[in-house]
Amino acid sequence: MPGASDPAEAGSGRTVTACLLIIGNEILSGRTQDKNTAFLGQGLNELGVRLMEVRVIPDVEQVIVDTLNEVRRRFDYVFTTGGIGPTHDDITADCVARAFGLPLIVNPEARRILEAHYPPGQLTEARLRMARTPEGADLIENPVSKAPGFQVENVFVMAGIPAVMQAMFASLKHRLVGGKPLRSRTVMVELGESFVAEGLAAVQDSHPDVEIGSYPFNRDGTFGTRLVLRSTEEHSLESAATALDALILSLGIEGVWEKTEESPEKV
Repeated sequence: MPGASDPAEAGSGRTVTACLLIIGNEILSGRTQDKNTAFLGQGLNELGVRLMEVRVIPDVEQVIVDTLNEVRRRFDYVFTTGGIGPTHDDITADCVARAFGLPLIVNPEARRILEAHYPPGQLTEARLRMARTPEGADLIENPVSKAPGFQVENVFVMAGIPAVMQAMFASLKHRLVGGKPLRSRTVMVELGESFVAEGLAAVQDSHPDVEIGSYPFNRDGTFGTRLVLRSTEEHSLESAATALDALILSLGIEGVWEKTEESPEKV
């Protein structure tokens, strides 16, 4: 699979990466809100795949082709959502075929699936558009509405409707090879970010293999900061958490650590 590197090397401890392309003018206009990013990010992390980038792009053929060709070479896996329906503006299949230099065909297996799904005589030309894939693509099962998604090399093409996208992801995730899942620890302090900024930077400097994020909140007029530690290594998390505890105590306050399970981070 010609992505950024071979996910089969995951056992070496390297990070396996992914990118999501959300395709659709309706997302950019605000008419439709994206509900797929959080689901995919969590689902991939549980498999040891890091969602590193998300892009929202319009239904413009050249933009889709150029963006796809860029990201499929940079990331181990690329997922697209949207644009594989029955109408004229559903052009994702066309663009994927063009990006890979492959003929766009009516996939025989996809056609059989749709023929079995629709009553005789109701597989219209519009509906048959949903059977189009680049030649040689592997189908992604769609148990919800039957029209399949498809995979070409490291690119997985899925529907934009959240329920359908989630079902497709469940159908394909056994094909993914990940590395170590990302784990997290979170502590909340009733103190503004500016009060912890300097000390937090020092903790980060001394723990370069741990991602440390700071997220302010306001709850019923109480201002505070949620500090989140993320790493694939449990011992690194423990060390950073100990250093963060010491920082919090030095500021004369107490932090409240949120309960975590011995499982990958859930967003």
